[in-house]
Amino acid sequence: MQQLDIPSKRTKSLGYAADFAPALTNPDIDTPADVIGPKGKGAVKRYNVYRNNVTVSLIDALAGIFPAVQRLTGPDFFRAMARFHLRETPPSSPLLFEYGREFPAFIERYEYAQSLPWLADVARIERAWLDAYHAADVPPLDADVLASVSPERLADLIFLPHPATRIVRSHYPALTIFAANRSEEHVGLIEASEPEDALIARPDMEVIVRHLPPGGADFIGYLISGEPLGVAAAKAIEACPSFDIAASVAGMTEAGVFSSITLGDL
Repeated sequence: MQQLDIPSKRTKSLGYAADFAPALTNPDIDTPADVIGPKGKGAVKRYNVYRNNVTVSLIDALAGIFPAVQRLTGPDFFRAMARFHLRETPPSSPLLFEYGREFPAFIERYEYAQSLPWLADVARIERAWLDAYHAADVPPLDADVLASVSPERLADLIFLPHPATRIVRSHYPALTIFAANRSEEHVGLIEASEPEDALIARPDMEVIVRHLPPGGADFIGYLISGEPLGVAAAKAIEACPSFDIAASVAGMTEAGVFSSITLGDL
C-alpha cells in the first residue's frame, strides 16, 4: 500500500507563517491568500491594520534604541528613515532589543542622510551602548589581581575582555555629538571636529561611554584580539609615540574593560 505524505500541523503552521510574515513589513506585497476573516471572508483590512501596528511598533523600538539619532534628525525624518530600513531589513529575532543591528550601516548609505556623515557613527555608539547593557554578567578584573603580577611578567599578560566591552572608532566627533544628544537638555554649538574613539563598558552594572586618547583604541583592540600586553603596548606606541601605557592600563581596569588575565606562556 502506498503511504501518503501528509504534512504535519507544525509543517502547515510554519508554511502559514512563511506566507503571513513577509507582507507585514512590506506594503508592496499583497495580503496572503490564506489570511481570512470570520465566515471565510477576506481579511485585507484586518491584515492592513495589523501590518500598520507591526510597523509602528518596530519603528518605536528603533526610536528607543537610537534616541540621539532621532533627536538629531527630528522624529519625522527618523521615522521615515526607519520605515525604509524596516522594509529592507525585517527583524529576524522575536527580541525587540536585537532589532536594529544593521541600522547604522543603513544610515551610512541612506540617500537623505548624506549631509550628516557622522550620524551612522552616533548610531553605532548607541547600538554598542545597548549591547553592553544586555551583555553577560561577569565580574570585571580586580585591580589587586593585576597589581599582584611581578613586573618582569607584565609583558606576557593576556587580557580577557569583559562581555560588555565595545569600541567604536569614528572619523568624526561622534562621541561628543552622542553625549550632547542623549538627553532632552538644550544643545549648544558643538565645536569638536577631530576624529574620536569611544570606549563602551559596564563597570558596576552601569554602562559608561568614554573618549579614548590617541592610541587607546589600538591598544585595547590589540589586547582584545589576544596580543600580550608587551606586544600591544609596542604597537600602540608605534601608532602614537606619546601614548601613556600606564595611564591606559589603570583606566581600562577602572572601566571594567577586562574580566581576567592569564600569562601567555601558561
